[in-house]
Amino acid sequence: MTFLSILFALLIEQLKPLRADNPIYEMIRALSRRMEGWFNAGQVHNGRLAWFVMVIGLTLPAGLIYWLCATISPFLALLWNILIVYLTLGFRHYSHYFTSIQLALNAGDESSARTLLAEWTRQDTVGMDAGEISRIAVERALISTHRNVFGVFFWFLMPFGPAGAVLYRVAEHLARAWNEPAHMRHEAFGRFAAHAFYWLDWVPVRLTAVAFAVVGNFEDAIYAWRNFAGRWQDEAVGIILSAGGGALGVRLGSAAQGDPAGGEPLNGDAIDEISDARAADAPGEESNARALQSTVGLVWRALLLWMSLLLLLSLALWVG
Repeated sequence: MTFLSILFALLIEQLKPLRADNPIYEMIRALSRRMEGWFNAGQVHNGRLAWFVMVIGLTLPAGLIYWLCATISPFLALLWNILIVYLTLGFRHYSHYFTSIQLALNAGDESSARTLLAEWTRQDTVGMDAGEISRIAVERALISTHRNVFGVFFWFLMPFGPAGAVLYRVAEHLARAWNEPAHMRHEAFGRFAAHAFYWLDWVPVRLTAVAFAVVGNFEDAIYAWRNFAGRWQDEAVGIILSAGGGALGVRLGSAAQGDPAGGEPLNGDAIDEISDARAADAPGEESNARALQSTVGLVWRALLLWMSLLLLLSLALWVG
């Protein structure tokens, strides 16, 4: 059932992509802002309490409805799983930006590419050349793919099922919404949310990096992961971008600090400090327009690897 749930959700998303500004996500954004307004008294324990209230309030119903559907009919449980995976996945939320940037760079239209990248990442792209545009687009795509696809996969495969997928997506949103906006950046309220997501994402980040290495240049990916991941301020981002860059044969990261190349669609805010350290001795070449096409191939191969392993596991459990 798990394999079929993910497969059908992916097929539906290919036919009918879920917009990043859909009503469900808007409701979660509004609720997180309201919870911050209600609970934020400047203390860490206020943020801890707000986190548990919101996370439990959203994950518990998902689990209870699945249990109710499963007791009535396995078909209803399958439908509920498909719906939750479809709502929590974001495989194509911003693919139109990535594709449009790729087409613009291939046509030599750097001005349009800069405009598209600015809309996507909400950062100043004036003066960027094709290499810098492609680098930031690749970084953003790798981070978004992990947080919107592979991280969701991992938690959906846990015994919590659909509640696990909801837990991961809500926790990821709260880690950003209560820490990254300028007015929240140095407040104690969001510290627990950041720490909670760090641990929830600890295993998925490393599995994503392994998948990139397996389907890409394995030796360079592992070498970059071991030697350069620590140069990013965000450990998870460093692991994904170093392994992903090594797998692609592309040097990712900026020589400057605090380059906001990432982000995620649940609230659309740009993520600061995504790529803040690029080593001259890192494996790979400078990013260019061809790197975008390579990134598409890497992501799809990693997705097929996950699905193949899940299919084999499902068959083994069914036969057993």
